Amino acid sequence: MEQFEDPPAEDDGTNDVGELKQFVLAHTRGQRVTDHEDVLARIRTDAEGDGSWAAEWTRSARALERDGRLLDACRHYTMARFPFVDGPARQRALDDTVRTFDQWRRGDRDIERLEVDLPTGRVVAWATGMSDGVRRPVLIVSGGIVTVKEQWASTLRAIRRLGMAGIVTEMPGVGENTLPYDRDSWRMLSHLLDHVSDRADVADSYALALSFSGHLALRCALEDSRIRAVLTAGAPIDTLFTDRRWQATLPRITVDTLAHLMGKEAGSALGELPSWALSPDQLRALTIPVRYVACDRDEIIPGTDVDLLARHVRDIEILRHDDVHGAPAHAAETQLWLIRSLLRVRRVKAPVHLVIDLLYRLARRRAAAAG
Repeated sequence: MEQFEDPPAEDDGTNDVGELKQFVLAHTRGQRVTDHEDVLARIRTDAEGDGSWAAEWTRSARALERDGRLLDACRHYTMARFPFVDGPARQRALDDTVRTFDQWRRGDRDIERLEVDLPTGRVVAWATGMSDGVRRPVLIVSGGIVTVKEQWASTLRAIRRLGMAGIVTEMPGVGENTLPYDRDSWRMLSHLLDHVSDRADVADSYALALSFSGHLALRCALEDSRIRAVLTAGAPIDTLFTDRRWQATLPRITVDTLAHLMGKEAGSALGELPSWALSPDQLRALTIPVRYVACDRDEIIPGTDVDLLARHVRDIEILRHDDVHGAPAHAAETQLWLIRSLLRVRRVKAPVHLVIDLLYRLARRRAAAAG
């Protein structure tokens, strides 16, 4: 893992720079963010001005945009916003993330913007595979509490190659999603399916929902039979929501982000979580395939949650990594395993299945060789 200098003691920014550099790696590697080591090496503070998190990522993004590299610029603006909008600099970064993505996607007529207005706020998504009148199976894609929908740009095109329609979105409180994050947030996924039901085969829907959105997808699948499988990584199930001792060990960035999305103070937000946990009875009630990527050294999701899934979910497969949350050292392997799992639960026999299976095996060997 890359090593970066610790931030100076006088740093009085919102976030701990050391934590920012640590937890952003899963995103920079998973998205193949260019030159991320150089940018991170320049960052000394999360306050303002030169050497600050938002300023250095934004400086790099603007240079990429001037060179016409819109998607790379979008990815760097995304990093400037990470982990959540806490002031003008990160708000500008979010606005620039959406703007550059919108410019990039205009070269692809099949990527469209969805806006779903609900009583408590608006859900925004990018969609593909719905513009030609063919009703395709749906793949809903969402990341965790720090992931905006624009990070899934390359996934949109991949979904089309799989013969599916795709919706990439973000969790309540993240990016442009103005819904509050609460125990009923899972309903958002059903509302998205309702919104496209006249243009896609929503009765044959699948959720690729990572981290905290995986929890939403599992909860939604208990009520919405249109979701035929959930593929996830590092999703909380029980202990994170209910165990105060485990909560006391959570990284500050996780607690602060959760509190922000919930609209609560950090000290009180965790106290509202116990009712969000999925019980053994609920897990046993899941009749769909669940595919889960677990990390043995996960700082956020305890192994007890993975054990609960293994004991109670009827159709469960688990890929385990010797890694930290987000599996930054196993990004390619994780991505390919999830795609392969999707093809398997859909029983796809096309040549693409053989290609993905081969690529997965190669990625697994490379990860093993790297130690």
